[in-house]
Amino acid sequence: MKIAMLARNPNLYSHKRLVEAAEARGHEIDIISTLRVSMNITSLRPEIYYGGAKLTGYDAVIPRIGVSITQFGLAVLRQFEMMGVYPLNESVAIGRSRDKLRSLQILARRGIGLPVTAFAHDPKKTDEVLSIVGGAPVVIKLLEGTQGIGVVLGETEKSAKSVIEAFRGANVAIMVQEFIKEAGNSDIRCFVIGGKVVASMERKGAEGDFRSNIHRGGSSRSIRITPQERATAVEAAKAMGLNVCGVDILRSNHGPVVMEVNSSPGLEGIENATGKDIAGMVIDFMEKDFKPGKVRTKGKG
Repeated sequence: MKIAMLARNPNLYSHKRLVEAAEARGHEIDIISTLRVSMNITSLRPEIYYGGAKLTGYDAVIPRIGVSITQFGLAVLRQFEMMGVYPLNESVAIGRSRDKLRSLQILARRGIGLPVTAFAHDPKKTDEVLSIVGGAPVVIKLLEGTQGIGVVLGETEKSAKSVIEAFRGANVAIMVQEFIKEAGNSDIRCFVIGGKVVASMERKGAEGDFRSNIHRGGSSRSIRITPQERATAVEAAKAMGLNVCGVDILRSNHGPVVMEVNSSPGLEGIENATGKDIAGMVIDFMEKDFKPGKVRTKGKG
């Protein structure tokens, strides 16, 4: 196959590993810097230009689209799809997962375990929002945050109100969730490929930090998950319509709850923790799932 990977930084561990895995299997792969792409949107003749040249001949595309450029990145991916190029993850599925509120609503509709979550536009509804999630402590999240950025723990009613009002004063959208204390500032990342959990790790936050992101100083280790956790991760990926994703789960007193479904999960943490060749598994899946011109919309909502 001739593969295009949409990514801005070719030196990231995940991107280098995917290139290595693809080339080791005899594929040709090019990294396309997403923001440097131009598109000709013409009826029945969609075209993509890069570095002044028209991109042609690609069989498949691996989208590694950063959160900050989601809108443009999805437009580029849709252009590839219009040209009949097979996407590892489809644009509509990535769009679902990137919209935090929409993704939670889709998961809730499927009956998948979630932390109690509240959202309101009116700043006068702060007391009501806190009441919905059971009061402090609560987790306050920016809807556009990633890798633990824009996630704050409101330990008391007073501090939670102050944080909510500060965010709203800055005119940013937030949601408020119950704090799962029993998770012990750790979560589980399940790596799903083709409807199967191929690896899982426990991530624990740095000392004094309730967030478990490895990028923020957390640690990770391989972990054996329960059948219920496995089923939850698989169902969450299916609900989003994602072939490849990371599903982040907390162990709560009422079972596993999904915090997020990540459509561009990093490979470094999971490969180092488990010793598994996740990049190779991704390319192997592409080989099996690939069909010329295969673009289908999976999931609903």
